[in-house]
Amino acid sequence: MVSEWTALAVGALFFLAPAAPAAEIDAPLQAVIAQYVQPILEDPQLIAAMKAQNAVTAGYDDAKIGELDSKWQAEIGSTMIPTITPVWDNPVSDALRAQVDMSGGLIKEMFVMDARGLNVAVSHLTSDYWQGDEEKYLETFPRGAGAIHVGAIEFDESTQVYTQQLSLTVSDPQSGEPLGALTLGLDAEMLP
Repeated sequence: MVSEWTALAVGALFFLAPAAPAAEIDAPLQAVIAQYVQPILEDPQLIAAMKAQNAVTAGYDDAKIGELDSKWQAEIGSTMIPTITPVWDNPVSDALRAQVDMSGGLIKEMFVMDARGLNVAVSHLTSDYWQGDEEKYLETFPRGAGAIHVGAIEFDESTQVYTQQLSLTVSDPQSGEPLGALTLGLDAEMLP
């Protein structure tokens, strides 16, 4: 059952969400956020990891981001993964995987991006390290606290199911400062 505090927080989140028309944030998506996303957003480890990575990546230029993205892509399927390992093997990634597992198949993946759009934590390996040129990032973090982006339902060849991405800005619960974004890949066929 959703607590009154969580219900109020989710309601406030939707009220402040300029990136998605209200019609797109339907009850099933609100329920997903309340049950699976809110616990992550309140996790001090997530906030600390995002702040730490933002401190490191704030000075990265486009060339550095491109270099890291290329390294990430080259490491996929390799045994040598020095770029992927810190993102894959951390407590926040473990927490994301736990939420995916608890969803009973509804959530196919979760990942968190920093203020530059670089992965901080992932439940499943993403095809690239930098998400900063994609709607999931562009329609959330740059728009500020409370922004939500609901992606189109698409057929995912790799999983053979229809999926929908739901992304939102992650903000510091104390200051309200936007820190990055979180994306969920949902099995659209499991949404009521």
